[in-house]
Amino acid sequence: MNRSARIALIVSTALASVGFVALAVWQVERLAWKRDLIARVERQVQAEPVPPPPQAASVGKDDEYRRLRLRGEFAPGEVLVQATTVLGGGHWVMAPLRLDDGRTVLVNRGFVPPERRDPEQHAAPAGPIEVVGLLRLTEPGGGPLRHNDPAQGRWYSRDVAGMAAQLGVAGPLAPFFVDEVADPAQPQRWPRPGLTVLNFANNHAVYAITWLALAAMAAAAAVYLVREERRRLPT
Repeated sequence: MNRSARIALIVSTALASVGFVALAVWQVERLAWKRDLIARVERQVQAEPVPPPPQAASVGKDDEYRRLRLRGEFAPGEVLVQATTVLGGGHWVMAPLRLDDGRTVLVNRGFVPPERRDPEQHAAPAGPIEVVGLLRLTEPGGGPLRHNDPAQGRWYSRDVAGMAAQLGVAGPLAPFFVDEVADPAQPQRWPRPGLTVLNFANNHAVYAITWLALAAMAAAAAVYLVREERRRLPT
């Protein structure tokens, strides 16, 4: 290897070390963000339920998992969304709830296994009702590998606008849906509510340590190459 190639290798190794340090810093920043997210969600799911945000209000990621109290009546119809839960494979039962103020909110009433997907086996209660649940953001499009197919009644994500269109919802529509929480008075009811997954992967500390280790290795390699290059210089 000639001297120019050796110098290029030294520079590349040093730049790699700097890049690895930058990635480690980014992971530390992500770690702080993830810890804040987990703390916020824990506060929101344990808080007292509040009324849904006004129709004109902007709803974003900071609102997700907020505990809401809804009052209204379930309208006819439902959409089944494919789901995999701790109870196995089956469907989420999404039903339109007409609020007292005239808006419609789609409610995830819970999970049903395939043998209970018949609406007669999990009919929504009639008349005025109060629902407590977690605000969730719409999931447009479909799953990671499959797109929703409303024409065939195949749903892989909880797309609020798409499901509302299939149900023929008229009037104001909330841009979010609500995951109903578990009902202690009916622990074995179907659909089974309270299965919202609140597990956020938090491996950023491990990633940061990995990048720092790679940075140290690259820096050590650069130092070694510099020393070797100096040793080659004529005395």
